[in-house]
Amino acid sequence: MNEMLINIVGYTASICMIFGYLPQAIATIRTRNTDGIAMPTFCMLGLGSIFFVAQGIMLENWPLVITNVITTICSVIIFGMKLRNDARKRGK
Repeated sequence: MNEMLINIVGYTASICMIFGYLPQAIATIRTRNTDGIAMPTFCMLGLGSIFFVAQGIMLENWPLVITNVITTICSVIIFGMKLRNDARKRGK
């Protein structure tokens, strides 16, 4: 298959993933509301992003790396907020 077409598909997927994930991450960070986040599902999504970063590095697939670095950073921030919010609720 044409390498240029493969790159176009990869970068298009990256843009879709980032613009699909980022608004929710920004809303969660702004409102600090993590009530609707299921921790097991969120952890698996975060781990998946980390593994995709590793795979992208191994394959030298930069759309895969860039997309999943961004989603991993957002995941880490939201994961920390979720842990803090849940701990505060248990402490009440």
